[in-house]
Amino acid sequence: MQLVQSPVSMSLRAEEVPRATVPGLYVHVPFCFHKCHYCDFYSITRQTPERMEGFVDLILREAGQWAGRVRPATVFFGGGTPSLLPLGAMRRLIRGLRERSDFSDLNEWTVEVNPATASLEYCQMLREEGVNRLSFGAQSFDINELKFLERHHDPADVGRSVLIAREAGFSRINLDLIYAIPGQDLASWARSLEAAIEMGTPHISAYGLTYESNTPLAVRKRLGQFVGAEDPVELEMMRYARKRLGEAGMEAYEISNYARPGEACRHNLLYWTGGNYIGLGPSAASHVEGWRWKNRPHLGEWERAVSSGDLPVAELEKLSDEQRMGEWVMLRLRLSGGIEFGAFAERWGCDARSVYGDEIERLEKLGLIEVRAERFVLSEAGLAVADAIAGEFLRG
Repeated sequence: MQLVQSPVSMSLRAEEVPRATVPGLYVHVPFCFHKCHYCDFYSITRQTPERMEGFVDLILREAGQWAGRVRPATVFFGGGTPSLLPLGAMRRLIRGLRERSDFSDLNEWTVEVNPATASLEYCQMLREEGVNRLSFGAQSFDINELKFLERHHDPADVGRSVLIAREAGFSRINLDLIYAIPGQDLASWARSLEAAIEMGTPHISAYGLTYESNTPLAVRKRLGQFVGAEDPVELEMMRYARKRLGEAGMEAYEISNYARPGEACRHNLLYWTGGNYIGLGPSAASHVEGWRWKNRPHLGEWERAVSSGDLPVAELEKLSDEQRMGEWVMLRLRLSGGIEFGAFAERWGCDARSVYGDEIERLEKLGLIEVRAERFVLSEAGLAVADAIAGEFLRG
């Protein structure tokens, strides 16, 4: 869901951003050995080790622009494929970031790792350098579904990677799964879920396949080369995942994310609770006290900007208090705890029932939210149209 905003100047200096605690740090590593045709994240293929080393230099230079402004409690390396960085370059990146900010509050550092390329040496290095959580893009345990998604790993690679991660000392491990893949039925989805559950990871993310307009997969769909899963089928798969993972002891703490007690992804919770974070690297997003911007989604343009000493900003917005309030509700509605009236009043100095009384009453009558004494949450029916419901609270 995107707000329609009037962009302000694309020029931005770190000292212009509101002074505030920034506990989140995201690093976007754009390198991939293959571009999956459903992926809408910025990534590029066929890069040399030399350019990757140069990328680390520039990430550290960009991080230096925020020296004294960021005190990470959580760090997340996403992509792309962060683990495609050479081992020495990754170590240098981690150590360089520690040199440029105060990491004394750090409690979670996640790195996304491709199951096809995970190695014990690499995972041991990550653990030794303070990374304490790994996320593997399993997506499916059906070889034909993986081929459709153009994933370059086999189901067995996922189990091998999880064993390697544990041998390296990791206990906090996530598996990403995708459902509503064309040709997939409920039985196949159930088998993938069982395979993931059997691995005993404390966190599983399960996303319905989306067709972003600028991806090859969306083009193929428009050309009629395949038929996407029908909405009732996708909804059945989501509901099955909530039921089965719940039986396995994993709470749906967010619409698409399941975790054992204490194992929710703290970095993503920062996003969903409207916290402050800085993103480094091409296309990375940042948010500080209602100022929201995105880096240039092009490696060369990002390189030139950082080399010149500029912040590589492509889009910049300043949200009004009303817009920030609406986004706060929109994001938190994704969480199982929903909107707690006391927390809303503490944060915004007013009663959510006064600000959004009409919306709350209408959505409750439609059976899309449940209103309780201390909060309101999405109902079972509301989960299926969560984005549309969230949009009801966006104004301005």
